[in-house]
Amino acid sequence: MSNQNQNASLASKIKIPNSFVIIFIMIVIAAVMTWIIPAGQFDRVVNETGREVVVQGSYHAVEGVQIGPFGLFQAIVDGFTAAADIIFFIVFAYGFVFALMKNGTFDAMMGAVMCRFQDNAFLLFLVVMILFGILGSTMGMSEETYGMFPIFIGLATALGYDAIVGGAIVTIAVSTGFASATLNPFTIGVAQGIAGVELYSGIGYRILCWFVFMTISVTYILSYAAKIKKDPTKSLVYGEKLGITTSGLTKEELMSIPMTGKHRLCSLVFLAVIGFLVWGTTTQGWYISEIATLFLIGMVVVGLIGGNTPNEIAENFVLAAKDMMFGALMVGMSRAILIVLENGMIIDSVVYGLSQVLNGTSGVISGVLMVVVQNLLNFFIPSGSGQAAVSMPIMAPLADLVGLTRQQAVLAFQFGDGYSNMFWPTSVCMICGLMGIPVNKWYKFVTPLFIIMFIAQVVLMSVAVMIGF
Repeated sequence: MSNQNQNASLASKIKIPNSFVIIFIMIVIAAVMTWIIPAGQFDRVVNETGREVVVQGSYHAVEGVQIGPFGLFQAIVDGFTAAADIIFFIVFAYGFVFALMKNGTFDAMMGAVMCRFQDNAFLLFLVVMILFGILGSTMGMSEETYGMFPIFIGLATALGYDAIVGGAIVTIAVSTGFASATLNPFTIGVAQGIAGVELYSGIGYRILCWFVFMTISVTYILSYAAKIKKDPTKSLVYGEKLGITTSGLTKEELMSIPMTGKHRLCSLVFLAVIGFLVWGTTTQGWYISEIATLFLIGMVVVGLIGGNTPNEIAENFVLAAKDMMFGALMVGMSRAILIVLENGMIIDSVVYGLSQVLNGTSGVISGVLMVVVQNLLNFFIPSGSGQAAVSMPIMAPLADLVGLTRQQAVLAFQFGDGYSNMFWPTSVCMICGLMGIPVNKWYKFVTPLFIIMFIAQVVLMSVAVMIGF
């Protein structure tokens, strides 16, 4: 047998672990860390803006909690409780989309879009990615897009691409925009407020960063899309049975579906829901609960317009929840990683230890190391505003000591907090669950992009230091 055949035979015997097994391994690793890393805490106070921040120099050791087998499994249960709002949000969001699918409106809309963009799908993808990038950069949109996954995954697959393309044009675009923040109140607003920097100052350089990173994201995704359009077997999920259900109709079948009066009314409801979502999140402070309510109302209205009885609407909702159960379970499981780290009281210890790495450095090296530190912190604190509250009271004064400006410290936080969300398992496992894409397949797709983006972070941070940003 040739070496090539031997390698193929070996590869066929290697079974990639289930996504839940991968997450469980990471939970175990987090639990082991609670036995290795000393527990510690910072003192916290409420500043003049009403935000709770840590007190510089207040780190002290505390009696730790080593997470054993029982505590590990309890963290999984607690993770489901802590993530309940997002879990039910995605169920209600998909319930609305499922209602559109059941009465044929989804297919009719997809057919109409394809008739319009059949020869220029790239233009459609480009417009969508830029829109999500702008929304993420300005208003901090992120979790609000979770309900869009079935729509764009269905559209991408119908146009001859794959689920990765459909998911990426949503999550990569909005994550890039969120990280390349210009006016994002949840990251730039919080970080600059804590650092004592004029609110939303330095926007010119941030816009340049947004343009650079969006160009990288768009180019990467469209290049992958072009490759699998030419040869579908190049798809990283070729032959995979994925979590999100689509109609399975061909491009020609979808384009031949007539847009009936019922479909038009339901399409108007769909547009109204999206319009209210943007209005609510931008002007009324809506978040998960309010948006989930909006999707629930949309599901009922679409069901009634489609001629469903109350019993049929309820039955369809149960079917939708069944389809999204994989994603819902992934969200709860992935939250358990953070629960273990919090229960073990080692997050502040990690922050303190990483901050010490910067002592004794200066110039560009300090800026680059600060980016590295913030990227590492994002594994332990995936919340943007949460990471700002914990790290900026330490990093801002530290920037003064090593010769950086506080604006540069905010930029390092912005880079480290945002772009690693598409790579660290604390975020990736949840996103993959929502998209119905195996974790290992997503990592194969996103790892080269993350490496490119990290290099860009280093370059742009170095430039910021050299020009005195």
